[in-house]
Amino acid sequence: VQLQASGGGLVQAGGSLRLSCTASGRTFRNYGMGWFRQAPGKEGEFVAGIDWTGSSTNYADFVKGRFTISRDNANAKNTVYLQMNDLKPEDTAVYCCAATAYIGGSSRLDRYYYWGQGTQVTVSS
Repeated sequence: VQLQASGGGLVQAGGSLRLSCTASGRTFRNYGMGWFRQAPGKEGEFVAGIDWTGSSTNYADFVKGRFTISRDNANAKNTVYLQMNDLKPEDTAVYCCAATAYIGGSSRLDRYYYWGQGTQVTVSS
């Protein structure tokens, strides 16, 4: 499956952004989806995941209550979203979407087989 992420940008602290990741090539609904991020000089980390139906989600502790992951399997949109509210300077990173054959989703980076290119999110203080 091919993944294309978009929606990053520069925002002030406290602001919001919505990232989108559109999938093509294979049946989107067969995959759990996740968002990961990597800040300069740091390892990649899990941000949020969602199961194949969109009914089950999980989040890293540092984004709970601020970020929301969702997906649209219908109407051939094949898109997963990450709504990011109350952004903080420490959220600055390259954000990547990924697909996993674990249809329930996973927080483990090594379970994700397909990766999109990253989109830069920069939060100014």
